[in-house]
Amino acid sequence: MIAYIGIGSNLGDRLENLRAAVSKLTRIGEVIRTSPVYETTPVGLREQPLFLNAVVEVATGFGPQGMIDELLRIEKELGRDRNHNQQDAPRIIDLDLLVLGDAISSDSVAQVPHPRMHDRKFVLQPLSDLTPKLVHPVEKQTIGELLHELDSDEQVTVFAETL
Repeated sequence: MIAYIGIGSNLGDRLENLRAAVSKLTRIGEVIRTSPVYETTPVGLREQPLFLNAVVEVATGFGPQGMIDELLRIEKELGRDRNHNQQDAPRIIDLDLLVLGDAISSDSVAQVPHPRMHDRKFVLQPLSDLTPKLVHPVEKQTIGELLHELDSDEQVTVFAETL
Protein backbone atom coordinates (compact mmCIF):
# COMPACT_ATOMS: atom_id res chain seq x y z
CA MET A 1 0.00 0.00 0.00
CA ILE A 2 1.22 3.52 -0.75
CA ALA A 3 1.31 6.11 2.02
CA TYR A 4 1.96 9.82 1.73
CA ILE A 5 3.50 11.43 4.80
CA GLY A 6 3.77 15.16 5.34
CA ILE A 7 6.96 16.27 7.08
CA GLY A 8 7.72 19.70 8.49
CA SER A 9 10.15 21.57 10.74
CA ASN A 10 10.65 25.15 11.86
CA LEU A 11 13.19 24.79 14.67
CA GLY A 12 16.92 24.07 14.54
CA ASP A 13 18.48 22.87 11.28
CA ARG A 14 15.18 22.47 9.49
CA LEU A 15 16.54 20.72 6.40
CA GLU A 16 18.60 18.28 8.47
CA ASN A 17 15.54 17.55 10.61
CA LEU A 18 13.59 16.59 7.47
CA ARG A 19 16.45 14.42 6.22
CA ALA A 20 16.66 12.63 9.58
CA ALA A 21 12.94 11.96 9.48
CA VAL A 22 13.11 10.51 5.96
CA SER A 23 15.95 8.25 7.06
CA LYS A 24 13.84 6.90 9.93
CA LEU A 25 10.77 6.43 7.71
CA THR A 26 12.52 3.40 6.21
CA ARG A 27 11.31 1.55 9.34
CA ILE A 28 7.73 1.68 8.05
CA GLY A 29 8.50 0.71 4.49
CA GLU A 30 10.36 1.58 1.33
CA VAL A 31 10.79 5.30 0.74
CA ILE A 32 9.94 5.64 -2.94
CA ARG A 33 10.42 9.37 -3.47
CA THR A 34 10.17 12.77 -1.87
CA SER A 35 8.71 16.03 -3.08
CA PRO A 36 10.70 19.23 -3.37
CA VAL A 37 11.13 21.03 -0.04
CA TYR A 38 9.07 24.18 0.40
CA GLU A 39 9.56 27.07 2.78
CA THR A 40 6.13 27.98 4.08
CA THR A 41 4.44 30.51 6.31
CA PRO A 42 2.98 29.14 9.55
CA VAL A 43 -0.74 28.37 9.73
CA GLY A 44 -2.62 29.17 12.91
CA LEU A 45 -0.02 30.65 15.25
CA ARG A 46 1.64 33.08 12.80
CA GLU A 47 4.35 34.59 15.07
CA GLN A 48 6.94 31.83 14.69
CA PRO A 49 9.76 30.85 12.31
CA LEU A 50 9.01 29.75 8.74
CA PHE A 51 8.56 26.03 8.15
CA LEU A 52 10.20 23.69 5.71
CA ASN A 53 7.66 21.15 4.40
CA ALA A 54 7.75 18.19 2.05
CA VAL A 55 5.83 15.00 1.35
CA VAL A 56 7.31 11.50 1.32
CA GLU A 57 5.87 8.56 -0.64
CA VAL A 58 6.32 5.22 1.14
CA ALA A 59 5.32 1.66 0.22
CA THR A 60 4.19 0.05 3.47
CA GLY A 61 2.35 -2.87 4.98
CA PHE A 62 1.32 -0.88 8.06
CA GLY A 63 -2.31 0.03 8.73
CA PRO A 64 -3.44 3.45 9.97
CA GLN A 65 -2.89 2.85 13.70
CA GLY A 66 0.51 1.22 13.16
CA MET A 67 1.57 4.11 10.94
CA ILE A 68 0.49 6.74 13.48
CA ASP A 69 2.24 4.89 16.32
CA GLU A 70 5.49 4.71 14.38
CA LEU A 71 5.32 8.34 13.23
CA LEU A 72 4.85 9.46 16.85
CA ARG A 73 7.84 7.30 17.90
CA ILE A 74 10.01 8.88 15.20
CA GLU A 75 8.95 12.39 16.24
CA LYS A 76 9.90 11.62 19.84
CA GLU A 77 13.29 10.18 18.79
CA LEU A 78 13.99 13.37 16.85
CA GLY A 79 13.23 15.56 19.86
CA ARG A 80 9.57 16.52 19.61
CA ASP A 81 7.72 16.74 22.91
CA ARG A 82 4.00 16.63 22.14
CA ASN A 83 3.10 16.86 25.84
CA HIS A 84 4.13 20.51 26.04
CA ASN A 85 3.46 21.68 22.48
CA GLN A 86 0.27 23.57 21.85
CA GLN A 87 -1.36 22.99 18.49
CA ASP A 88 0.34 24.91 15.66
CA ALA A 89 3.34 25.78 17.89
CA PRO A 90 6.95 25.73 16.61
CA ARG A 91 8.36 22.21 16.34
CA ILE A 92 11.59 20.45 15.54
CA ILE A 93 9.69 17.85 13.48
CA ASP A 94 6.12 17.13 12.49
CA LEU A 95 5.07 13.92 10.74
CA ASP A 96 1.50 13.57 9.46
CA LEU A 97 -0.06 10.59 7.76
CA LEU A 98 -1.86 12.26 4.87
CA VAL A 99 -3.13 9.34 2.79
CA LEU A 100 -2.82 5.56 3.15
CA GLY A 101 -4.02 3.92 -0.05
CA ASP A 102 -7.76 4.45 -0.20
CA ALA A 103 -8.19 3.92 3.55
CA ILE A 104 -10.70 6.04 5.42
CA SER A 105 -10.54 6.04 9.21
CA SER A 106 -12.19 8.51 11.53
CA ASP A 107 -10.72 6.96 14.67
CA SER A 108 -9.84 9.70 17.18
CA VAL A 109 -6.11 8.87 16.94
CA ALA A 110 -5.67 7.47 13.41
CA GLN A 111 -7.60 9.80 11.13
CA VAL A 112 -7.00 8.99 7.46
CA PRO A 113 -6.94 10.88 5.20
CA HIS A 114 -5.58 13.73 7.29
CA PRO A 115 -8.68 15.78 8.20
CA ARG A 116 -7.22 19.19 7.27
CA MET A 117 -4.92 18.34 4.38
CA HIS A 118 -7.32 19.64 1.71
CA ASP A 119 -7.26 23.09 3.37
CA ARG A 120 -3.48 23.45 3.51
CA LYS A 121 -1.39 24.65 0.62
CA PHE A 122 1.82 23.54 2.39
CA VAL A 123 0.47 19.97 2.12
CA LEU A 124 -1.28 20.10 -1.25
CA GLN A 125 1.61 21.69 -3.18
CA PRO A 126 4.26 19.04 -2.41
CA LEU A 127 1.67 16.24 -2.59
CA SER A 128 0.59 17.52 -6.01
CA ASP A 129 4.23 17.47 -7.13
CA LEU A 130 4.27 13.73 -6.44
CA THR A 131 0.77 12.71 -7.45
CA PRO A 132 -1.55 15.42 -8.84
CA LYS A 133 -4.09 12.85 -10.08
CA LEU A 134 -4.47 11.06 -6.74
CA VAL A 135 -8.13 11.25 -5.70
CA HIS A 136 -8.73 12.37 -2.13
CA PRO A 137 -10.69 9.46 -0.60
CA VAL A 138 -13.25 11.73 1.11
CA GLU A 139 -13.35 14.91 -1.00
CA LYS A 140 -13.51 12.88 -4.24
CA GLN A 141 -11.37 15.41 -6.11
CA THR A 142 -7.79 15.05 -7.30
CA ILE A 143 -4.99 16.64 -5.31
CA GLY A 144 -4.33 18.91 -8.30
CA GLU A 145 -7.96 20.06 -8.34
CA LEU A 146 -7.96 20.70 -4.59
CA LEU A 147 -4.78 22.75 -4.91
CA HIS A 148 -6.14 24.74 -7.85
CA GLU A 149 -9.39 25.53 -6.01
CA LEU A 150 -7.79 26.36 -2.65
CA ASP A 151 -8.23 29.96 -1.54
CA SER A 152 -5.26 30.52 0.79
CA ASP A 153 -2.87 33.31 1.70
CA GLU A 154 -0.14 30.81 2.62
CA GLN A 155 3.25 31.58 1.08
CA VAL A 156 4.79 28.37 -0.31
CA THR A 157 8.11 28.70 -2.16
CA VAL A 158 10.63 26.10 -3.28
CA PHE A 159 13.53 25.85 -0.86
CA ALA A 160 15.32 22.75 -2.23
CA GLU A 161 14.55 20.43 -5.12
CA THR A 162 15.37 17.27 -3.14
CA LEU A 163 16.02 16.00 0.34
